Amino acid sequence: MAEGDTIYRTAVTLADALEGREVTEVGDRSPAVRRLDPRRLVGQHVDTVEPRGKHLLVWFEPSRLALHTHMRMSGSWHLYPPGERWRKPSHLAKVWIRTAEWVAVCFSAPVCELLSNEQVARHPTLAALGPDPLGADGDNLDEARRRLDRRPDVPIGEALLDQRVLAGVGNVYRCEVCFILGIDPWTPVGELDGEVRDALLRTAMRLLQANVADRSPQRVTAAARSGGADRHYVYGRARRPCPRCATPIAVARQGTNARLTYWCPHCQGPGPSRSPSVAAATIRPDHEADNRASNAREA
Repeated sequence: MAEGDTIYRTAVTLADALEGREVTEVGDRSPAVRRLDPRRLVGQHVDTVEPRGKHLLVWFEPSRLALHTHMRMSGSWHLYPPGERWRKPSHLAKVWIRTAEWVAVCFSAPVCELLSNEQVARHPTLAALGPDPLGADGDNLDEARRRLDRRPDVPIGEALLDQRVLAGVGNVYRCEVCFILGIDPWTPVGELDGEVRDALLRTAMRLLQANVADRSPQRVTAAARSGGADRHYVYGRARRPCPRCATPIAVARQGTNARLTYWCPHCQGPGPSRSPSVAAATIRPDHEADNRASNAREA
């Protein structure tokens, strides 16, 4: 699933191509887009492209309509010069925006809807998002702490994925943050003291911001920043040695969505033995769940 830094970079790329430009065509294969008649956007201008955690909003003027997309595991935005063949089948395109200079195509996004300004303001998911480390409220640690503290019985590995706590944190970051601070991902939030909770949130914010600041095309949390081979400490490294103690990295599924959690049993703790119902995971040692960009034009 695309994390906050990926969506931020996508928004920057789309903004460079679309902002201020007149829309010449809008096509869609999404009932949630068609409901507000996207044809009315023709002749309008793209005002801003706004990332909100893992969500992306393309705003149009003067209507103040917003195209809202969420990539989840399958979606992606592409940019093409007019007339260039799309690299994915056209039937996978959920919506496309054409200007004189570019065609922006959203493929396979599970969430793709056209919303009014009022609908955005009261959207049940968007309105509930926690502080976004890459947004205007990026350093709002106090608000993120209050939201985290409301979940004392939730394992920290699950709480960090809750977009109502901190928007944009995904599976890579929650695994890496817990390892950096030596925290067992199955530890309930209420068992962690306030300083540790603050450190977890602050570290997640710092990693997201660092990956945007260096404009790296790949997400990096570990030694690769200083020339090492591995991009991550534990994520995607099942059965490979821990970079601190050489214990094999463990992996198990966690939470209602059964997301893969990577951790070091020696440095961080026993893991799923804290929880009565955790599914084992069989993972290739070289497993990587995050998608790599297939070409330079994929936003």
